[in-house]
Amino acid sequence: MTAPTRSPLDPAAAPDQDPDRSPDADPEQGPDPDVDPLYWPDVAATPRGALRAAVAGRLLRRAARQRGLRVERPDGSLLVPAPADGPTLRLHRPGAFARRVGAAGLIGFGEAYQAGDWDSPDLVGLLTALATAPETLVPAGTARLRPLVVRRTPAGELGTVENARRNIQRHYDLSNELFGLFLDPTMTYSSAVFPTGPDGAPRASWPGLAAAQHRKIDRLLDLAAVGPGSRVLEIGTGWGELALRAAARGARVVSLTLSAEQLALARHRIAEAGLAGLAEVRLCDYRRAEGEYDAVVSVEMVEAVGRAFWPDYFAVLDRVLAPGGRVAIQSITMPHERMMASAGTHTWILKYVFPGGLIPSTRALAETAARHTGLLLTEEHGYGPHYAETLRLWRERFAERAGEVAALGFDRVFRRTWELYLAYSEAGFRSGYLDVRQLLFTRPGEVGPAPSAAPATLPRTPAPRVGPA
Repeated sequence: MTAPTRSPLDPAAAPDQDPDRSPDADPEQGPDPDVDPLYWPDVAATPRGALRAAVAGRLLRRAARQRGLRVERPDGSLLVPAPADGPTLRLHRPGAFARRVGAAGLIGFGEAYQAGDWDSPDLVGLLTALATAPETLVPAGTARLRPLVVRRTPAGELGTVENARRNIQRHYDLSNELFGLFLDPTMTYSSAVFPTGPDGAPRASWPGLAAAQHRKIDRLLDLAAVGPGSRVLEIGTGWGELALRAAARGARVVSLTLSAEQLALARHRIAEAGLAGLAEVRLCDYRRAEGEYDAVVSVEMVEAVGRAFWPDYFAVLDRVLAPGGRVAIQSITMPHERMMASAGTHTWILKYVFPGGLIPSTRALAETAARHTGLLLTEEHGYGPHYAETLRLWRERFAERAGEVAALGFDRVFRRTWELYLAYSEAGFRSGYLDVRQLLFTRPGEVGPAPSAAPATLPRTPAPRVGPA
């Protein structure tokens, strides 16, 4: 999975300021010394626009009534009547909140949290309520006005060869120490697969997270039929755990990354394990991959590629895959209709967490592969509830170690950005808005080796039929 777009240690990475912002401090609160305008220009600045703020206020009342939210004003009174056990949104600066949401929609909602305009005692519960059927939060018939409100993804963040490395650096090169504070010892930053109980629900715990990450990696390697002597290409190294697991099977691995921080630590870990003769990590864009491989594996990297570049991505997979080879991808996914509605939109996550990407639908990936390559989606496994639990463990660990995050030089706004990011992502999986899937692509008519072990506890679903989008 891929973190905020900039570090407070790197002011050059701050996004351009919205021209509709006022540099003046919020009159409800006065100057906030914790928000540095150099690093967080659109968090420090208060938007103008009384009319849009009024519209935002009406939408908040509508959402509160519709979802049973307890929206608390600064004096403790409720914006609208609500059940005592409803999800709670506490407004600290109602005027600033309304102006931010009115000016920038969901981006403004996120920036209001970063600025401290609102809070919640159960952030995941509140966001889960809002993420359920989000299309119903606005009145019917207003969808045609969406282009007037949302912004398009900046050209400088699209996943070109020139931009891709900068996008990755803004996320993964924040600090290996930062990620080490909340990831388990495997340094794996993607969904784990936990044991399940009689009800099929994942049984997740911090002590069991490392084993659950190995379970996920091993199932993907099994899906790709990786064994002794296999030539394996990994696109997106992370911190090297998959390369280590594949090399331990006797495979010869080439792993590609655009993160200098990950490159250094992954190489160190591989050398320390005595597997440098079997696993090589390269600082290389996926489009420049060379060689021929029996298996290509990629974990939660395709989300960073961007829709316009999916054909290039699958063309590379097809080009380097040996006859009879297998491609195994793990990807976060969303329903196709929601993906199409959000494609090209600049969201809070894109602005502050994952620049340049788009979460795909399974259908979109299958259709792209079929149109532009000889690869077909032939098998898939989904386990969204496991990602919700993985994120819960990361979020709790991040909160427990907030003091250590601060000691690394990351300021209060950065920490609130990550709190919202982790809770927002967890809510996406708990609501069913997001899923995570392992996908197998093969060429029809080519008979490759069978997987060494089937991922028995994952639900099997048939591959979707590929047709016109």
